[in-house]
Amino acid sequence: MSDALINGLAGAGGGIIAQLITYPLQTVNTRQQTERDVKKEKRKLGTFQQMCQVVKHEGWDRLYGGLGPSLVGTAASQGVYYYFYQIFRNKAEVASLERMKAGIGDGSVGMLSSLLVAAISGCVNVLLTNPIWVVVTRMQTHKKVSKPSLPGRALTPLDETIPPTAVVDPPSYGTTHAIQELYDEAGIKGFWKGVIPTMIMVSNPSIQYMLYETLLNKLKKRRALRKDGSGVTALEVTFSLITKILNIATLRPRPDSSVHSPHIIDFPVFHHHVKLHIWLLMQIFFLGAVAKLGATVVTYPLLVVKARLQAKQAVAGDKRHQYKGTLDAILKMIRYEGLYGFYKGMGTKIVQSVLAAAVLFMVKEELVRSARFLLTKGPVGRIKSKPQ
Repeated sequence: MSDALINGLAGAGGGIIAQLITYPLQTVNTRQQTERDVKKEKRKLGTFQQMCQVVKHEGWDRLYGGLGPSLVGTAASQGVYYYFYQIFRNKAEVASLERMKAGIGDGSVGMLSSLLVAAISGCVNVLLTNPIWVVVTRMQTHKKVSKPSLPGRALTPLDETIPPTAVVDPPSYGTTHAIQELYDEAGIKGFWKGVIPTMIMVSNPSIQYMLYETLLNKLKKRRALRKDGSGVTALEVTFSLITKILNIATLRPRPDSSVHSPHIIDFPVFHHHVKLHIWLLMQIFFLGAVAKLGATVVTYPLLVVKARLQAKQAVAGDKRHQYKGTLDAILKMIRYEGLYGFYKGMGTKIVQSVLAAAVLFMVKEELVRSARFLLTKGPVGRIKSKPQ
């Protein structure tokens, strides 16, 4: 199994787990980004309060609206991204080694090369998976409202005071409904709404992975100088332990015995390795969080523009909030909402993104290391593989 495939599958697995954990935050954040009612903004609620409002008036299921296609999109996006990222990174590493042979550089992939690799991988990912995320945005922003209170108009602050018992379930709004609605509204090209700001937003994962790779390389160099086994995974320790248990031929010798069994389990060492592994996972968790935080702060305005373009455009017939394209959306947001409009829900997004990225990196790195260990049935350190 190639490094690219291992990283692709591990990235998909990590992305799915991160998505399941943070999805309610993502739903609330998407609604915050697409909220265009200035009067409603004056009644600004915190993230937790908004989650409670959604549960109270629409039910728990609305916090997970679009979860199905979102998981498909996450698996596809992470798998595609990591697969092509590893392919392009391998090429960059080969090029770096060639330059080193020519007397240029030290053979390592520089920050600029890492940025370019992440950017190209991101562009491929966006072009292939954008339709999925347009559908997800539609489903996240769809609001379940009572028929008597909203006869063909937009949701108002007064509507939120209606008790849950007054809510009459409208026809279900699933993936097929979102797809049909989008197709009726804009045709095939509608599935690539927001692709321009999304392509520009490739800088987000580019910055994220550049920061992550830089920090991770420094961490690896520090670990390489240590001889305490901090590079051993929990899976390796467990595998070694099980092997010894299954192959025990003699009991642990008494203190006065001169017989030594090669199968004796050194539990203090086992405990030490487990502690080191947990510490390593926490370090990777922290590196992923820091990298995502920096990238999110820089690119958040584009994320808001993308969400506006992908959400349903018909808002009570108000032309101020109907966008023809990326530039039109930017100009109208500046004119009618000011710069604040570009940072709606940023606090929620930072919490969601940082948590999701930290979980993703931690799970992905462990899955990669574990997969290599299982494939070789030996310590990761013995495998001659390219760095991640």
